Amino acid sequence: MKQIKNQKLLRNKSFINNEWINSYSNKKFSVYNPLDFSLLNSVADCGEEETKKAIDSAYNAFTIWKELTVSKRSQIIRKWHKLILKNKNDLARIITLEQGKPFKESLGEIDYGASFVDWFSEEAKRIYGDTISSNESDKRIIVLKQPIGVVAAITPWNFPIAMVTRKVAPALAVGCTVVLKPAEDTPLSALALAYLAEKAGFPPGVFNVITTNNPQNIGEVLTKSPKIKKISFTGSSEVGKILIKQSSSTVKKLSMELGGNAPFIIFDDADIDSAVEGVMLSKFRNSGQTCICANRIYVQEGIYKLFLEKFISKVKNQKLGSGLDPSVEIGPLINKKAINKVLKILDDALSKGAKILLGGKKHSKGDNFIEPTIVTNISDNMLICSAEIFGPVAAIYSFDDEKEIIKTANNTRAGLAAYFYGKDNSKIWRTAEALEYGMVGVNTGFISTNLAPFGGVKESGYGREGSKYGINEYIVLKYICMKI
Repeated sequence: MKQIKNQKLLRNKSFINNEWINSYSNKKFSVYNPLDFSLLNSVADCGEEETKKAIDSAYNAFTIWKELTVSKRSQIIRKWHKLILKNKNDLARIITLEQGKPFKESLGEIDYGASFVDWFSEEAKRIYGDTISSNESDKRIIVLKQPIGVVAAITPWNFPIAMVTRKVAPALAVGCTVVLKPAEDTPLSALALAYLAEKAGFPPGVFNVITTNNPQNIGEVLTKSPKIKKISFTGSSEVGKILIKQSSSTVKKLSMELGGNAPFIIFDDADIDSAVEGVMLSKFRNSGQTCICANRIYVQEGIYKLFLEKFISKVKNQKLGSGLDPSVEIGPLINKKAINKVLKILDDALSKGAKILLGGKKHSKGDNFIEPTIVTNISDNMLICSAEIFGPVAAIYSFDDEKEIIKTANNTRAGLAAYFYGKDNSKIWRTAEALEYGMVGVNTGFISTNLAPFGGVKESGYGREGSKYGINEYIVLKYICMKI
């Protein structure tokens, strides 16, 4: 970790009540660089007791934090924002080292993550209640918006900074306190954020970070604790369903940003070059390890051959390697489990008649690298049609009829993001409205911004992050009926 200039950002202990603590058992777990499996750090492997302490700390701090004026909370949060940007390069290097994505993408993630801190530090000032006309002359009806309480945030490894700030910033801004459980593959980014939060001046207990290599047990503690009033989770649909079930005993408010199976539709009248660039951006960003990346690419028959020709030319020139190399465009996948999943999907497709036009196997760069891959001759019985690939594999389909492709695109339990390219305005509106997804990109493969509500429908979850809508996830309404 010599690449990190500010070595104070490198933390290996959990952060509870503004104290850096080892696990009570002194157990640790290792964090490896997915590039070459080199050891980056050994981090506190906390259990139930440390988690309960973090919950208690957040619970005790809630009263103090919520009673601060919005302006005061905003000042502290904005100082955090400045510190994040001040340490931008180091934070990006930490992401690249522990997650693998190219440094340029890591820098973009820091900007993206910091934008939520900036946005919600201001948006909290615009939480307005209501007065309602009463049906009785001697009564007044008032609606207040108040912080829900202690929030548990459970974040994934693919965006180890942005997924933290997207949850934590609005919670803190409205007056909630937080217990964060980052992914075991990428805890160093979250701990660096905690260090900067400490320097920004958050009071003890307001922001806590629990690191663990046993997420199931910690998740159960968080979901079943009556002191936790809200769970915000980003991850697989399978794990999300478990957390939903566990949370039912204490009737928590939940936000679930779960798996996707994004269709990417390219109509005959699309700008082909623009569509190719859109697919490249959506499919291969973070080596295909995003929940909103193009999973099924449908190309109308009239431009199918030309699209394939242009697309293959782009894909085969992608450079793989260390994310710290500025010329590299695709880094390693996160771990061997991810590699095995992609290979299983490819093997299944090949066994059922699919054709690989490019790639299709491990890359010589290392065991965690998959060659950028293009697969055609896809049929509905293949795993590649229904599974979230999470790798640099582009599954290409041809289609003819507009109505039929909308039906096909919607034929999935997922409903996070969808994309399409075309020029006809009537068709654009028909398609955008007909696609059963929480987010739709029209003539763009990049839709993420702090200004818009991020989230899905169907088994991709519920709740929204970012935008003016995202702050409502951490607020409860209180109705006051006052007799005068």
